[in-house]
Amino acid sequence: MKYFRVDVVAATPNPQQVIWAAMHQDYAEEYVWNGRDRWPDEEQSGELIVKHLLSGDRGHYGPLEHPQITVNVGYFPHSMMQQLRTHRVGVSFDVQSFRYTGQRVVDVVEGKLDIEEVFYMRPVGNYTNRQGKRYFYSEEQRQDDLQWCLDACKHYKKRIDEGLSEEHARSIIPFDARQHFVLSCNVRSLLHLLDLRWKKDAQLEAQKFCELIWVHFEEWTPAIAKWYSDNRAHKAKLAP
Repeated sequence: MKYFRVDVVAATPNPQQVIWAAMHQDYAEEYVWNGRDRWPDEEQSGELIVKHLLSGDRGHYGPLEHPQITVNVGYFPHSMMQQLRTHRVGVSFDVQSFRYTGQRVVDVVEGKLDIEEVFYMRPVGNYTNRQGKRYFYSEEQRQDDLQWCLDACKHYKKRIDEGLSEEHARSIIPFDARQHFVLSCNVRSLLHLLDLRWKKDAQLEAQKFCELIWVHFEEWTPAIAKWYSDNRAHKAKLAP
């Protein structure tokens, strides 16, 4: 979907090796650091994690909590941010606040930004409501909704020009304004988030978020990602 993006800010180097060290310390007699010259490399560590920790749903996922990844998430609708933010165990958020960042709403009125860069509307297409009833969201409806957003922007600018604070005027902004945030989590909490928000009946935009963060996760922890893809992805198994 246009504008959506997820970029890595920082991530623990050699995450699979870190997990292996934590896992190995659970049953090793020696102080694990002292034998670091004999540690398996990143690829071998991933293989050992899958073999001894993940295969067979053994359920001992504590070692997965050590590596951390931080991502910048951009241009997703406010509703998706809210849905993700309900899952705070092992996940930290810092979210753009409309108390301070209303200039882009004014920029829409002044023609400096496209309305769809600031507000999100779902694509034209077939959908199903919570009761299972199918419906079609038409181009005519979508354009009508975008016009409503533009009218709201004009009203927002009018109130700002009259001297209202952004904190006060934000109450009239349409609900699904696009909102940027920074998210940090460990491997275990990220898998839990994927369990909950990459299932087939999850909010469409949350599924798209999962697709975008998955690309980075595959690159960061390839062996764990492959195991997850083969065994848990899209199956709504609760939580490693």
